[in-house]
Amino acid sequence: MKIKKNVKINWLIFIAVLFFTGCAEQASESQEKVETMMVTDVKGEVEIPKDPKRIIDLSGNSDSLSLLGYKVVGTANSDAYDYTEFPSYLEDVLEGATILGYSMQDTVDVEAVMNLEPDLIILSTVQEKVYEQLKTIAPTVMIHLEALDWKEDVKTLGTVFHQKDKAEDWLKNYEKKAAAIGKTVKEKNGEDTTYLSFLASGGQFFVFDGAGFGEVLYEDIGLKKPKGMPEQTDISLPVVTYEGLAAIEADHIFVIAADEDLEVLQANEIWNNLPAVKAGKVTSLDASPYFNQGYSPIGRELLLDEIAVMLDETD
Repeated sequence: MKIKKNVKINWLIFIAVLFFTGCAEQASESQEKVETMMVTDVKGEVEIPKDPKRIIDLSGNSDSLSLLGYKVVGTANSDAYDYTEFPSYLEDVLEGATILGYSMQDTVDVEAVMNLEPDLIILSTVQEKVYEQLKTIAPTVMIHLEALDWKEDVKTLGTVFHQKDKAEDWLKNYEKKAAAIGKTVKEKNGEDTTYLSFLASGGQFFVFDGAGFGEVLYEDIGLKKPKGMPEQTDISLPVVTYEGLAAIEADHIFVIAADEDLEVLQANEIWNNLPAVKAGKVTSLDASPYFNQGYSPIGRELLLDEIAVMLDETD
């Protein structure tokens, strides 16, 4: 009888264990249910997690996403001169993320994306040919980026992720800061002082006008363009020769270059005879990070303070 009683007790314990295990599994499944929301991208409506935890951004907008409160686990916001490194102005923002190439590349290591186990993937139309592969891994949002309007890109991300107000508030604060710095610079150096910025690379000179560093100078801070500037009509920077540089009547020059390109430039007679060069009104900046920094919202905000300091040191 005692044996039968023990068997009965053990059987009851076994049933109880199964019951509570089943309850625990149901509770776990309930907890794991992810709340979602619908967003609209260039492909149409996409259902994504409302609070994504493992975002991979291939669009080059990881910095803008951080302004909206998102942190990425994978990014294509690498340095333009070294795809294995973060640009210095984004090191803190992107700390801990895995670099997955460069945002202007149209391909991506799909296996590397898969290994990061994302719950949301963001890409631009640049990577459209891998869209079908990526969307089998996780919900995938494709963003159309404006070639020459970075503010619209920030607004687009804000709209897509239902955070338009947060995006617009950041932009308003940025514009207020830029205007204040522009006022200070113009009061010190004069309203009519003109500024030129260009990238020296491989014996060619890529002039910043309607994008990047130049846009920070002219559109954001409100400084004056020099006469003789080539006009930028698309995402490609206008290219000029030494003679083209000499035709631009700039009072102050920002030259962005790698060390070897700067050495070649500084050895050239035409360059050394430019009025701004003779007057010592030249600021030399490293190609990394300054070539790309003016294309990043966070980079631009840092540039505002940096430009003010640079001009204070030379003018």
